[in-house]
Amino acid sequence: MFISKKRFNKLADKIDRLVKDLEKSRIREYVCYLENPKRVFFSNFLAGLARGFGASVGFTLLAALLLYVLQKIVRWNLPIIGDFINEIARIVENNLRNRGG
Repeated sequence: MFISKKRFNKLADKIDRLVKDLEKSRIREYVCYLENPKRVFFSNFLAGLARGFGASVGFTLLAALLLYVLQKIVRWNLPIIGDFINEIARIVENNLRNRGG
């Protein structure tokens, strides 16, 4: 059941490399992080805020770009597209008036 010294040294070297790799991957810090529920909650809360803020800013920019392009199309006075956009604007205005906004 005994192993040779050469094989033992080879195994010890592999174990040392494994320990170094685990230290490099910072698994211990990650486990400590997961063991602290307040810290996990706080970091996830901040991540959710950042995602929400990013989504709202992104949507605002896309909507502004879309409105800009639609304004340019209306100014070109294209009959079919201009009428379609005019109808959409009228529907939006009616809905705002009906809701009291």
